[in-house]
Amino acid sequence: MKIALITDTHFGARGDSLLFHEYFMRFYDEVFFPYLEENNIDTIIHLGDVTDRRKFINYNILDGLKSGFIEKMKKYDTYFIIGNHDVYYKNTNRINSMEQLFGDSFKTYTETTTLNIGGVDICFVPWINSENHDQTVKHIKKTKAKIALGHLELNGFEMMRGIKCEAGMDVKLFNKFDLTCSGHFHTKSSQGSIHYLGAPYEMFWNDCNDTKGFHILDTDDNDLDFITNPFNMFHKIWYDDSKPMSYPEDLKDKYVKLIVATKSDQLKFDIFIDDLYKMGVADLSIVDDTDFEFEENGDIDTTEDTMSLLTNYIDNYEIDVDKNKLKHIMRDLYVSALRGET
Repeated sequence: MKIALITDTHFGARGDSLLFHEYFMRFYDEVFFPYLEENNIDTIIHLGDVTDRRKFINYNILDGLKSGFIEKMKKYDTYFIIGNHDVYYKNTNRINSMEQLFGDSFKTYTETTTLNIGGVDICFVPWINSENHDQTVKHIKKTKAKIALGHLELNGFEMMRGIKCEAGMDVKLFNKFDLTCSGHFHTKSSQGSIHYLGAPYEMFWNDCNDTKGFHILDTDDNDLDFITNPFNMFHKIWYDDSKPMSYPEDLKDKYVKLIVATKSDQLKFDIFIDDLYKMGVADLSIVDDTDFEFEENGDIDTTEDTMSLLTNYIDNYEIDVDKNKLKHIMRDLYVSALRGET
């Protein structure tokens, strides 16, 4: 049996940005649902964080979520595993966006549960908190399922590229499963039989050039087939007027970072900037420091996203604290600030 796995859809991201919402919907309209139809896949499991903010949702975003996603999901045998962004309180999954918004329209799981889907036992592991921790551990140790799907925070996995989680659960609890798939961390990564599936699309600059999409699980052999999302929101362009320029033709409504390597003709540069604006870019940032030597596609501090800059600063700063814990705190504060959490 083949099952579509998707996670961390975060409707309402970037402060209810309609630009990002339309970008999200293009993925569902042109990639996700067409693929399921073309390949006769009739079962979907969502691994958590349907919505972006724990405490409220914008009515306009909700309307788009219902018409462009929820109503289409009703055609399938769909299961929702609750994630941390779906819940109002941090110590319980009891009040969550899926049940409050959509009632009993879907099978929604707030507690660890083993289900038989298509003849295969699968252990669902929703967000683990102080209220359900003991029940979760007890169920995982007892279940006979060989597949676990959840919204987990596991120690040693990348929360975002280059930043590992140092304060999560021990992975040993999940060693009993032949396959564990999880949402929560937005970058796709694997260690042994444990796989973080990653978000289906880009939401922040640290997602730039990080492959996004969704997965098809074949329960006959536990094979995971990755379906790539071809649409990008963030683009880096290297400007060097000593050679021909190359950049995407369609930058309308995109976020663009222009990195100036060589600029010998100011007028030519100004015309290029004007052309970018005429293309309708949503946001343009310029990194212009020709005192540095640039290598195309190289890693340069001045072009890094905010979280990478913070991480590098902590690594290079002499301070008598646990730097990994400090990075974890800074990451949580940074993501919370971006998402407008309180």
